[in-house]
Amino acid sequence: MRNENVNRRGFLRFAGATAAGVVLFDFARGARRAANRPNFIIIFCDDMGYGDLGCFGSMKHRTPNIDRMAEEGTRFTSFYVTSGVCTPSRSSLMTGCYPRRVNMHKSARNEWVLFPVAKKGLNPNEITIAEVLKSQGYATACVGKWHLGDQPEFLPTRQGFDYYYGIPYSNDMGSRQRKQNPPLPLMRNEKVIEAPVDQNTVTKRYTEEVIKFITANKDKDKPFFVYLPHTMVHNPVHSSDKFRGKSANGGYGDATEEIDWSTGEILAALKKLGVDENTLVIFTSDNGAANRWGGSNLPLSGYKGSTMEGGMREPCVMRWPSRIPAGAECDELTSTLDLLPTLARLAGTKVSEDRIIDGKDIWPLMAGERGAKSPHEAFYYYYVDQLQAVRSGKWKLHLPYEIKRKNQTTKAALKLYDLNADIGETTNVAERNPDAVERLLSLAEKAREDLGDGNRKGNQREAGLVVTPKPLTMN
Repeated sequence: MRNENVNRRGFLRFAGATAAGVVLFDFARGARRAANRPNFIIIFCDDMGYGDLGCFGSMKHRTPNIDRMAEEGTRFTSFYVTSGVCTPSRSSLMTGCYPRRVNMHKSARNEWVLFPVAKKGLNPNEITIAEVLKSQGYATACVGKWHLGDQPEFLPTRQGFDYYYGIPYSNDMGSRQRKQNPPLPLMRNEKVIEAPVDQNTVTKRYTEEVIKFITANKDKDKPFFVYLPHTMVHNPVHSSDKFRGKSANGGYGDATEEIDWSTGEILAALKKLGVDENTLVIFTSDNGAANRWGGSNLPLSGYKGSTMEGGMREPCVMRWPSRIPAGAECDELTSTLDLLPTLARLAGTKVSEDRIIDGKDIWPLMAGERGAKSPHEAFYYYYVDQLQAVRSGKWKLHLPYEIKRKNQTTKAALKLYDLNADIGETTNVAERNPDAVERLLSLAEKAREDLGDGNRKGNQREAGLVVTPKPLTMN
């Protein structure tokens, strides 16, 4: 449980050493300052590939609303998540930290994501993006897939969100997947309201919930933060009657086109409510598409779960009228790690200084400032607990990591790619660029010392753990 208390002055106190001894958030002061704060919406798809949107080259999917969002905003074409799978990727968006930093790179059972009735979850002592914004007077809602722990201690309502509506983990994790799993639950706050959930209608219902929330807070003249982690397009894909069977790409295309519709409905609601000009909307995905089921990562190589570009480089569109350039493209290296410090800045605050945060403020890139560059010296690609690649500038180095299969251990080949000239990672140029190889190997060693690699621990914080987890069921 979170070690916290609220004193009579309205401060929320979090455990964690600083020079002053504690980190303090003044909710009362935040509420007074909130009137002129921008609103934030993060739309986070599940398993959508780099090439699944029209504005990123899809010829199969009709995504006019997201394409128009790109015309009115900026496409980020070197935007990364920190893992090729769900749980660790989401932990980084929430905390601004690599998964190993917050010990969310694998489950307590050494699986690469959390499963139902998990002992492990995001430690409530971590300071999430929702908590940072809540400290500034924001109303906060999570609508959709959480996947950072299904026990009460780890739910969104214990991690800075005023409201939660959604499925707490992946949509294939019902009782058919494993006998011990409960029927797939739909939750409102901390209560299961439907099990098993009717997945055909979840995208539609998520959309309605988001619009209700932003409408209610517009009426209160209160800034809001909405985190919409869609359940789709994770397999098994579902869509409502209006979209089922209507795309040129089967069920995957149907689900993609319904997400586009959902995005359009939310953008239309912002305009109707008169808050469009003061709302930053970010659209991206938690990892790449799988190597089956209909998604596309083209022109990237690789797929969900891998440390090739197709596993961790995602389509990203950001829109904020008059603040983010329209019809622009940014190819500087950016990441979900950066959303927490950047939104904190825009809300008039900054990240806590009592802990390491890996993300950087990327507002100069978002604002299209002339000459703005990525603030990252390097970006690290982890597969569960193993460092497999590092990128710095245009160079990406695949490391000679160990590959263990049955009773045999081999080493992966060292490969260097120039991502500016070879986005598909097809031509190894390591022999021609020994200086780049040496520099990136040095950066990899810095990561091993800091974040760890395999059994090397590095500067990690503890995840949350419960002794006896219980299944989420309707009472």
